[in-house]
Amino acid sequence: MQRRRMIGMTGAAALLAAGLGATAPANATTGQAGGSGASGTARSYVVLAKEGVSAEAVARKLTGAGATVTSVNSDVGMVTVSSTSSAFLAKARAIKDVEGAAVDGVVGRAPKQPKVDTAPTGRAAGRPAAKGNHGGGGAVQRDPLDSYLWGMDMIKAPQAHRYETGDRRVRVGVIDTGIQGDHPDLAAGFDRRLSRNFTTDMPDIDGPCEVASCVDPADVDDDGHGTHVAGTIAASLDGFGLSGVAPDVSLVNVRAGQDSGYFFLSPVVNALTYADDVGIDVVNMSFYVDPWLYNCMGGAPEDSPEAAFEQDLIIKGMNRALNFAHRKGVTLVAAAGNNHEDMANPRPDTSSPDYGPVAPYERTIDNETCFDLPVEGRHVLGVTSVGPSRTKADYSNYTTEPRSGEIEVAAPGGWFRDGFGTPSFRTNENLILSTAPLGVLQGTGEVDENGNITPDGEANGVMKQCTDDPPAGAQECGYYQYLQGTSMASPHATGVAALAVSSYGHRTRGGGFGLAPNAVRALVMRTATDNPCPPGGVRSYEQEGRSPEFTATCVGTTRFNGFYGDGIVNALGVVKRWGR
Repeated sequence: MQRRRMIGMTGAAALLAAGLGATAPANATTGQAGGSGASGTARSYVVLAKEGVSAEAVARKLTGAGATVTSVNSDVGMVTVSSTSSAFLAKARAIKDVEGAAVDGVVGRAPKQPKVDTAPTGRAAGRPAAKGNHGGGGAVQRDPLDSYLWGMDMIKAPQAHRYETGDRRVRVGVIDTGIQGDHPDLAAGFDRRLSRNFTTDMPDIDGPCEVASCVDPADVDDDGHGTHVAGTIAASLDGFGLSGVAPDVSLVNVRAGQDSGYFFLSPVVNALTYADDVGIDVVNMSFYVDPWLYNCMGGAPEDSPEAAFEQDLIIKGMNRALNFAHRKGVTLVAAAGNNHEDMANPRPDTSSPDYGPVAPYERTIDNETCFDLPVEGRHVLGVTSVGPSRTKADYSNYTTEPRSGEIEVAAPGGWFRDGFGTPSFRTNENLILSTAPLGVLQGTGEVDENGNITPDGEANGVMKQCTDDPPAGAQECGYYQYLQGTSMASPHATGVAALAVSSYGHRTRGGGFGLAPNAVRALVMRTATDNPCPPGGVRSYEQEGRSPEFTATCVGTTRFNGFYGDGIVNALGVVKRWGR
């Protein structure tokens, strides 16, 4: 299996800074081939129709060229096909209505999981029905494990819950590796009817398929990353386990990530357009586009023509999908990435391509023409990561051009090395605790076959809570793990955005409920807590002994700078912005 670049990372391993079933959008049919393939072996390709040209018409022409159409997305003019012909790309590009065609390469990555510090297990009291709090201002309610959630305290989520805990009409899409829908802290808010899986397991990267069709049910997460993200957004506030930022919104699994953490172009595009089809208000995107760390228009100088074609297609396809989702009312939130990178002056890329037949090679990255997607895509709220000290985590990307639009806000994402010189340095509690699938923890050996936490799990901080009264369809026991990364920061911001929609949303012309993305963006940014630049910047501990370029310099003012954008997201500020 290829080396994985993390958006969310594990605890002790965090020293590396780095409905059920598959269905397409209402306007699409699905399928995901994939794998590198050889001549004569079926491979998956993505074809983009020219603006204004019918995707269905292009699909018919591709069929005529001998390809098998597996997905048609008319919203963005994208067709996914499989073909055994080594001449397919040349044939497809020769069709006059085709904008571009390329092998269906990886779009993004999510991480492999977790961990750190033991905590008590045990049985909780019965679980009351979830009820949103809209303007109450009562006492702060906490769940048993909430004392470990320093990130929630930092963004004032408990205080916000006095006034707003979310609205079930508000739908949050998690574009990730899946959501374990039977987790007892997620089941009450998990929308099985609307959840979809746009991927097919690929044995070459995902291992053996868990089901005969290789299409996992839409309430399964065999990686754990998506479930962790979902818990931070909306774990139930009900006297059990822990609570999310917006515990009474609805969670929709819009799966586009493979079990292994790879994200391919066509599932991601289909997931984004599906988000509009079912009225999703906010989506979280804790991944970024591979196999290229940066996708460059026309390619980087060292790239082959084929590599340049592939990157052009990814840029165009992703931006079409992001534009479409924005126009249709979806607020887009994304992780900034974990490369300790100045996004305005990126270092040469030596890790790409990280999937496929070509080995990685050094590429020159021009900031004007190269993009880290989706965070540098249009209309996306980019989120950097801070540790408990409110300082930028050493791994988190940042920018020395604060007004470039590369980042907008910061949020708690964990930092294992925060608190240097204090007892908290390199402790699990510096990370983010959230929900975890039992099967994933059993696969890593942190929970045994009987559901008991092993010594390895205890060392990594895996926790367990059980209840005699689980929600319908949920397991009796829930498991929790520690992770760090901008993947963990982004869902904090997504939860705050969901509270904004819950507080100020209104019925839409089509009979739905929502709030315009630009209004959500303005609320999240204007209410964020100003965070000044740290003196001397932030040194990446991972790069100790190397050149000074690995010390991040903070540029800007307290009000807006390249480490934190408009500041650290503030749940209480959002719900009380207009006098709630």
